This record gives sequence, C-alpha cells and structure tokens, in this order.
Amino acid sequence: MGILDRFATIVKANINELLDKAEDPAKMVDQYLVDLTESLADVKRETAGVMAEEARTKRAADANAEEVSRMEDLAKKALKAGNEDDARVFLAKKQKLEAAGAELQKAADAAKANADKMRQMHDKLVSDIEDLKGRRETIKAKMAVAKTQEKVAGYTSGSDKAESAIEAFNRMEEKADRMLDTADAMAELNTEPVDDAEALAQKYAGATDDAAVDDELARLKAEMGF
Repeated sequence: MGILDRFATIVKANINELLDKAEDPAKMVDQYLVDLTESLADVKRETAGVMAEEARTKRAADANAEEVSRMEDLAKKALKAGNEDDARVFLAKKQKLEAAGAELQKAADAAKANADKMRQMHDKLVSDIEDLKGRRETIKAKMAVAKTQEKVAGYTSGSDKAESAIEAFNRMEEKADRMLDTADAMAELNTEPVDDAEALAQKYAGATDDAAVDDELARLKAEMGF
C-alpha cells in the first residue's frame, strides 16, 4: 500500500464526528493528539521524499526542454551555414529528446500531484493538531463540569429520599399523636363519676367531730378551774 493510501483516512478524518461518537471526549482528544503527532512525523518524512521526487523530475523535464531548444538552435545555425545534413542530425536528436520529454513531463506532473496531496495531508494534520490543542482544555473543562453535575444530581436524588423519609416520620408522629389522644379520651371516659352528695356529707361529718372535741375541752377546763 502506498503512502497516499495509508494516509487517506487522515485526510478524510473528521474530528468533530469522532468527538461526537466518543464516550469520553477528553480521553479521545488525548489519544487522537498522540495518533496525529505520530502520523505527522511519518507524513513529514514521506512528504519530503515526494517533494524531492517532484523537484528531480521537474529538473529532468526542464533540462530536456532546454536540450530540445538547443538542438533546434543548432539546426538553424547549420542551415544558415549551408550544412543541411548537420541540420538533419540536430533535428533527429531533437525529435528523440521530445519523445523522451513527453514521458519526463508525465512523470513530473504525477510527482507534483503526489506532492500536492502530501502537502494537503501535512497541512491538515498540522491544522488538526493545533485545533485540538486549543480545544483540549475546553473539552476537559466541560467534561469535569458534566461529571460534577452528575454527582450533584445524585446528591439531589439522595436529598429527595431524605425528604421522603422525613415526611414518612411526620406521618407516623401524627398517627402516634392521634393514638395518644384517643387513649387519653378512653381513660377519661372509663373513670367512675364522682358522687357530689357523698363528698359534701364527708365535709359536714368532719365539722361535727370538731364540735364534739371543743365541747369536751370546755368541760375539762371547767372541772380544773380554768
């Protein structure tokens, strides 16, 4: 597989699509940066080689074109000097050079096309790397905020559970209060009624006993001369 085929996926890669599909964009960015940096080193080496080939084939095509022009000039000079046979020799050489030049130009054009593609890949890699470096911290910061929000959501859920438990305890306390009130009412209803007349009778009975003691005390005082 040639260099252009090996790096075709790099040219076609869409970092935004890769990030959208990634479960952890922060890790994806780091890994993609590592891959791109390694690929960039390979692409630079290959690009340099392809550019060197482009320059070599261009020099060969240019040199051939100059030689074709030189043969033409020599043929003209030979004709001016009246040496038609010499002119034929120069023109025959010119035709051979032109035939070879056509192939050299094809090679030069192909080398240029390859070099253009390699430069395109190189430039894209450099651009992607710079773009990712600029976005890496932003992406990581967003991931950190997202994870914090998940934790907050978990705490909120726990808080909701606590509130539910408190509400349950409140309902149980209300039920206990109702049960206690009912028990107090039942105790009050089960108490025997007080006999008001009997209570008054005991009061006056006590008063009678006190009067008898007073009479007995007066009698003793009279006998003793007090």
